[in-house]
Amino acid sequence: MKAKTFVTTMILASTFPFVAYQTRAQDIDNYAPVVVKTVPEAGSKDVPPGEFEVKITFSKDMADQAWSLCTVWENSDPKGIGKIHYEADHRTCALKVKLEPGKTYGWWINSPQFHHFQDTQHHSAVPYLLVFKVKDQ
Repeated sequence: MKAKTFVTTMILASTFPFVAYQTRAQDIDNYAPVVVKTVPEAGSKDVPPGEFEVKITFSKDMADQAWSLCTVWENSDPKGIGKIHYEADHRTCALKVKLEPGKTYGWWINSPQFHHFQDTQHHSAVPYLLVFKVKDQ
C-alpha cells in the first residue's frame, strides 16, 4: 500500500508544475514586440532597383523617434532618401531608400548592442535580420 501511495504522489507531483504552467494566464502586453512582416520580405532576391520604400511591421504599437537599423556587414545598408517614420498604424516603420542593381543589402532591426525599436511600454523589439537582393538591370 505504501508503494502505491508513493507512486501516486510522485505522478501528481511531477504533473503539477505542468498543469500550473498551463493554467496561468498570459498577457501579451508584457512581451517584447516582434517583426511580423517586412517589405521586401527577408530573403527576397528580386527587389526592383531604384527608389523603394522599405517597411517593417511590428506586432505591437511602437514608440516613435526611436530606431535601430544596424548594418550587417560594411556598407550593407541602402542609401536613405527620405525620413524614417511610422505609418498611421504605429506598427509599420517606413524608410524610402535608393537600391542599386545586383546589390545585396542587410540590416539588423535591433541588435544586442542597439535596441531602440521599442513598444510604447519600452520593451525592446526582438532582433530581426532583414537581408534582400536587388535584381540586376
